[in-house]
Amino acid sequence: MIRILFFLAVVFGLGLGFAWLADRPGEMLVTFNGYQYQVSLMVAAVAVVAVVAAVMIFWWLIKSLWNSPYTISRYFRVRRRDRGYQALSTGMIAAGAGDGALARKKTKEAAKLIRSDQEPLIHLLEAQASLLEGDHEGAREKFESMLDDPEMRLLGLRGLYLEAERLGDRNAARHYAGRAAVMAPQLAWAAESTLEELTGRGDWDGALKLVEAQKSTRQIERDAANRRRAVLLTAKAQALIDSDPNAARTAALEANKLAPDFAPAAVAAASLLFKQNDVRKGSKILETAWRAEPHPEIAGIYTHARPGDAVLDRLSRAKKLQEMKKNHAESSLTVARAALDAQDFATARREAEAAIRMDRREGAYLLLADIEEAETGDQGKVRQLLSKAVRAPRDPAWVADGVISERWAPVSPVSGKLDAFEWRAPMERLGQLIDSHEDLPETAVPAITAPVVSVKEKPADVIDHPAVSAGKTTAAAGAVAEIGEDQVTPVTAAAFAAVPSDSEAVEPAEELARLPDDPGVDPDEEAEKAPRRFRLF
Repeated sequence: MIRILFFLAVVFGLGLGFAWLADRPGEMLVTFNGYQYQVSLMVAAVAVVAVVAAVMIFWWLIKSLWNSPYTISRYFRVRRRDRGYQALSTGMIAAGAGDGALARKKTKEAAKLIRSDQEPLIHLLEAQASLLEGDHEGAREKFESMLDDPEMRLLGLRGLYLEAERLGDRNAARHYAGRAAVMAPQLAWAAESTLEELTGRGDWDGALKLVEAQKSTRQIERDAANRRRAVLLTAKAQALIDSDPNAARTAALEANKLAPDFAPAAVAAASLLFKQNDVRKGSKILETAWRAEPHPEIAGIYTHARPGDAVLDRLSRAKKLQEMKKNHAESSLTVARAALDAQDFATARREAEAAIRMDRREGAYLLLADIEEAETGDQGKVRQLLSKAVRAPRDPAWVADGVISERWAPVSPVSGKLDAFEWRAPMERLGQLIDSHEDLPETAVPAITAPVVSVKEKPADVIDHPAVSAGKTTAAAGAVAEIGEDQVTPVTAAAFAAVPSDSEAVEPAEELARLPDDPGVDPDEEAEKAPRRFRLF
């Protein structure tokens, strides 16, 4: 566009110049070799312009003829390069589609048309073709040759990393990822693998630097970076809690500042503050984390903040936590545990039962069993509560990759992933899924009224039924046997069929007395036991 405007401006300037000369007539006299030439000013101007144009055209022709060999060779070179790039593009598409034969064919064609030092993608296409053909050794050699070229070094490291991952050599994979992370920390695959390596060997400072580099390059969001920093700082505080308490406190407080609702960071910071007699600040940190999400570790360290406190003081602190988070099962369990320690069994039982109503789980039944044993010592009720605990859902725990841990850990012991542990309920037991009849809908099961014979009556006669075969052989096998005063024979199904429809029922015998340690039948389950179901165990 600028060139067009410039051309128009030149033409417009020439037009103005000729118009100006036309308005001012004059003559030009030229003496050359004894001759005088007299022409008008307009003709002289046109002649000068024509001579200049002729010289320019003549110079262009001479230059074109002089450069014609180079121009011709460049034309064929460009044409050859275009064919090579077309072959390279087709080969890359074939490699992406998984066509190894076509990828290899186009690799050879592109290598003939384009020099590999001019186009590095030929090396990548050759390596991809080797991988498609199953020649992993040749692909690794090609990736290793890329390490000598600064432009291809990251590509070679990526290929060697993937090959090491395929072979299961985690050390080699992390080595290549570490080299790539030093050169380009914005690479996600290199940064993540290097982070796993640093956290695996406990280099928390190195991991923090890497996370900061990821944040500066905007590879991860700000919230995700703060979460990772909080996890790493908490792990650092736990590692330094014995060797360097001051550094551990600084790391724990920074982690709590980054993630106030992160329970492990709050517990670590509060523990270090309590050891330094800063109960007020540590309690505030725990209260903030408790309001976000109640956690048993927070409750335990909060109620035992002062080692010299009496059991009633710990109960008061537990009730304070309950006021901060009402109608929560963890709050009720915290008060129930403190009340049990204070021998306040009424409060402990009330809060434990409230926790069961809000969240029926194993720990609540076990706590209720402890309360029952401490208050009454009734072993029957204790066993009954323990059986409910076995069938109840499990308590929340730290779970990562199928591993259940009693304490939080910064990385998964299986995959090495950072911040893999979650506070949640583990998978249900198999028995709970099969044997839990409390949550199933009640189904009507027809009951069969069995005749009950008193032990003081005389032996019953054998009853013949029309459906029984001749000779009374089958009826005698299914009928009730002779009953003595101290012996009762079980009634079989055939005997039920032999009972007439108009027979009169007999009152059952008196129930035997329970043993002292027999827990009996739970009143809540008595109605459910009438229609018996099939049970696997």
